[in-house]
Amino acid sequence: MKPELQPVFAGKKVAFISVFDKQGLEPLARALSERYGYVILSTGGTKKFLDERNIPAIESSEITGFGELLGGRVKSLHPEIFAGILAESKDRQDKDTVPFAVDVVVVNLYPFEAERDRFAQEEDSQDPLHMLHFVDIGGSALIRAAAKNYPLVNVLGSPAQYEGFLAEMEQGNGSTSLSFRKKLAVEAFAQSSYYDGLVQRYLMSQLSKPEAQTALPDALTLPLSKITDLRYGENPHQQAALYGLAKRHVDFEYLHGKELSYNNILDMQAAWNIATEFNENPACVIVKHNNPCGVAISTRSVQDAFQRALDTDPLSAFGGVVAFNQPVTEAAAKLMKDIFLEVIIAPDFEPGAFELLSTKKNLRLVKRDLPELKVGQTDYKQVADDLFLVQTVDEKKAKLGNMGFQIATEQKPTDAQLEDMVFAWKIVKHVKSNAIVLAKDGKTVGIGGGQTSRIGALESALKLACDQAKDAVLASDGFLPHEDNIYAAAQARVGAIIQPGGSVKDPEVIKLANQYHIAMVTTGVREFRH
Repeated sequence: MKPELQPVFAGKKVAFISVFDKQGLEPLARALSERYGYVILSTGGTKKFLDERNIPAIESSEITGFGELLGGRVKSLHPEIFAGILAESKDRQDKDTVPFAVDVVVVNLYPFEAERDRFAQEEDSQDPLHMLHFVDIGGSALIRAAAKNYPLVNVLGSPAQYEGFLAEMEQGNGSTSLSFRKKLAVEAFAQSSYYDGLVQRYLMSQLSKPEAQTALPDALTLPLSKITDLRYGENPHQQAALYGLAKRHVDFEYLHGKELSYNNILDMQAAWNIATEFNENPACVIVKHNNPCGVAISTRSVQDAFQRALDTDPLSAFGGVVAFNQPVTEAAAKLMKDIFLEVIIAPDFEPGAFELLSTKKNLRLVKRDLPELKVGQTDYKQVADDLFLVQTVDEKKAKLGNMGFQIATEQKPTDAQLEDMVFAWKIVKHVKSNAIVLAKDGKTVGIGGGQTSRIGALESALKLACDQAKDAVLASDGFLPHEDNIYAAAQARVGAIIQPGGSVKDPEVIKLANQYHIAMVTTGVREFRH
């Protein structure tokens, strides 16, 4: 430090301020300087901002003896600044070692997240090095250093914290409590971790498949950002919030109705996942408690798809969530308006449909663009407070002639049965195991899910289907372990079966299917959902 500056710091508290986002900075800096008598150190852009508002500040280069280097990429990484931040109580008395001690650090980071989203829309977004300019190094180091020394240092990493900090200073007559500084430190390390996670996930997305090797690395960081608080969790006594993974927004538009709840979002996603399995014909999915209770496609219309889906289990559809893969028509809205539903989600709503459905003040209407096909995604499930299961997302798509079907029986499936097999297979993978789906003519006629035995799931589906089981296709998410499933299917006059195969009982099961002239196809792929 220059000798002439030493009196400036004598007996004064010091704030180091270097921010990209200047929002809310003026009242914060003015209060620190004018009300609480702080000396402010700042870097170039921030110093200019403060000068223009007549808030006194000393540029950090006057302390370090170095101006900004490498076009501003190096400006605050200097021992004297970090010594002032990291100095403990005993160090702060030694003015030869620590000529000034920092009490407040106000730093925010380069907007990597915003630039990532903007850059993705640019035509020149192929420049592999562009985003590296938005990876903050000095800011992250300053935030982490200040958070480490929270017993003595306040760290403000976001403009959203300024108001609370000033209120704490007011209450403490110019000081903050240890518990408040600890809370700021927790937020600082969360911010740093989130930021690093954003960068890591972006760089991972730039790797080719051979470079990435696996979607399941040895260490995994999930940069989660709160999007919104929810009314409550699965039950009213539980708190809940919606978080985005490396994003701060949702990819759907909430158009009308009550606030979305935790369970609404779970069911909405479950319904959407099934509806978007279909892209050629109008499709409708009705979900209740995270399981489909009716699914149908139609060669005629959206309203026909809804009515066919509803016919599977109209009782369970009460209070359900409905998803469409095509815009909701006014004719479809007329069919739904007198039924109690929680959510309708679709790529769009015709004006007449929206006008009709929005008369129901509590019905949630959600618009969502159809998803793009992505590969290499991962699925996360928390199983304990500190344990997570992670797996790659099931990307196998059922398509006629592209599934590796093996006809296992002497009885060959008809073309119509093969189409229904593909339809049913797209659905059964989304039903909680053990799962059975009965389908005919592009609609479900019975669904049995979440059972502890395969025969239990089949009996549940058959009970719903009744006479509609005749000539229907049966899809099973796991192999058929015993002949009892064939006996039950034969008694209900099921026409064909699609299942993974692979049981030690396959020979007996296939033999019995032949005896009852039931066509059977094996996929070699199990589709459990726990």
